Amino acid sequence: MCEGTVSLDETTIGREHDAMPRIEGFAGERINVLARPLMREALGLPVTSRLLVTDCGYFPAAADHLRSRTEGSPQAIVIVCADGAGWCRLPSGRYDVETGQALVIPAGVPHSYGAAGDLPWTIWWLHLGGADVAELVGAVLAGTERPVVRVGDLYQAVSLVEDALGRMERDDSVRSRQAAAGSAWHLLALLAADRTGAPASRSDAIQQAQQYLREHLATRISVAELAALAQLSPSHFAALFRRATGTGVLQYQTRLRMSRARELLDTTDQPIAEIARALGYADPFYFSRQFRSVHGVSPSDYRVQHKG
Repeated sequence: MCEGTVSLDETTIGREHDAMPRIEGFAGERINVLARPLMREALGLPVTSRLLVTDCGYFPAAADHLRSRTEGSPQAIVIVCADGAGWCRLPSGRYDVETGQALVIPAGVPHSYGAAGDLPWTIWWLHLGGADVAELVGAVLAGTERPVVRVGDLYQAVSLVEDALGRMERDDSVRSRQAAAGSAWHLLALLAADRTGAPASRSDAIQQAQQYLREHLATRISVAELAALAQLSPSHFAALFRRATGTGVLQYQTRLRMSRARELLDTTDQPIAEIARALGYADPFYFSRQFRSVHGVSPSDYRVQHKG
C-alpha cells in the first residue's frame, strides 16, 4: 500500500500527536504506484530484480499525515524530510524526524509514522524492493536500530527522489523502471556515505543551491524552497546567496535560463516557442523580453547574428 492510504489502526496514532487521520490527499501531492503484476514482472528482470521502485511520491506540508503498518511493509521505505518535521515509532522506540533527515525503515519492520502537529513535514518518499535492498538499507543504517539518518546534501537527495518519481510518472516501461532504480540506488549510496560525513558548511549549502537551480531550469523555485532545503531562514539564505553570487535567487535563475536559451539557439534549430517551453516559460513573448533584458537582443535577432 502506498503512502496516500490510511489504515483503521491509525486513530490511536492520531491521539499521539493530537491529530485525526486524513483521508483525502494533500494539495500539490504527487503519487505513483507500480501495478503489482508489473512489479512481479520487474522483480524477475535484469537491473530491477536487484532494486525496484514500487511506489514513490511527494507530499507538501502534509498536515495530519499518518501511516501505520502493524506487520511492516513488504518493501523498504525511504522518506526524505525536505521541510517541517515528523515522527516515527518502531519496536525499538519513538524517533523525531526533522528537516534534512531521512527516515529509513527496512522491509517487514512494524512501524507508524506521521507529520508533526505544529509544523507538518514536506516529504519525498520511495518504497523499494529487490534482492539488493536489504544490503543497501543495512549500509545506510549501519546495523543500528535508529531509523533516522542525516542527509548531507538535501538538494541532491530531493533531486534523486524527484527524478525517480518523474521517470515513473512518464510511463511504466522497462526503461523508466530501470532509470528510477538507478536514482534510488544513488540515493541509498548517498545516505550510506553521509553516515560518516561532516555536516555541510554554509558555502557548501549555497553551492548545492546553485547546482539545484541548474538542474531545475524549467521550474520556478522560490527563495523559501531553497532556504528550507538549506535549513536556513529565507532572509539568512537570501543574504548568503547574494553575498556568494552578487545577485538574488530569481535573477540568478533567470541568468541560468537565458544562458541555456543561448546555447539552444546556437546549437539547435528548435523554434523559439519550443525553447521557451523547455525552460519553463509558457508565454514565448515574456521569454523574449527576458532574453533581451539579459543579452540585449531578441532571441530571433541573436540567432540571425550568430549564424551570420
